[in-house]
Amino acid sequence: MPASKSIRAVFPGTFDPITNGHLDIIKRATNLADELIIAVGHNPEKAALFTADERVAMIRELTVGMPGVRVETYQGLTGEFVQQVKADIIIRGIRDNVDLHYELQQANINLTIANVETVFLLTSDQFALTSSTYIKQIVELGYNDLDRLSRIVPVDVARRLRDKLRKPK
Repeated sequence: MPASKSIRAVFPGTFDPITNGHLDIIKRATNLADELIIAVGHNPEKAALFTADERVAMIRELTVGMPGVRVETYQGLTGEFVQQVKADIIIRGIRDNVDLHYELQQANINLTIANVETVFLLTSDQFALTSSTYIKQIVELGYNDLDRLSRIVPVDVARRLRDKLRKPK
């Protein structure tokens, strides 16, 4: 009987900020891969609130103790990063049909340019409507109930959002 193959996966994103939905995908992806690289990238179409270093620090704090998980930053094409780290698959979360349309295009591009397959994980129901963009907008508009925010982002992330977006009175 042949030995089982070790699988290295990349979960790319901007994670600005990381949400409970992202953490759900990370936890579930660790059941599919022996090693999971959370790849913090730069999206030129979005202005990031947190620096790459801040996002990496948040993710590392939240994933400490998860075996086989590491966090790295990258610039450029996801497919090239996947080749660089010799990963076997890309993991992506799907919230709805809009995500699916976009992610199918990205998966086909990554298959074409990097010869890497993408595995889609459907977002758990309670996180299907979670969006980092909307979360930032909510906090920027003054909402700061940490108990309620912790339903969609980890409480330490909610605090950092509040501190970063707090407007002087």
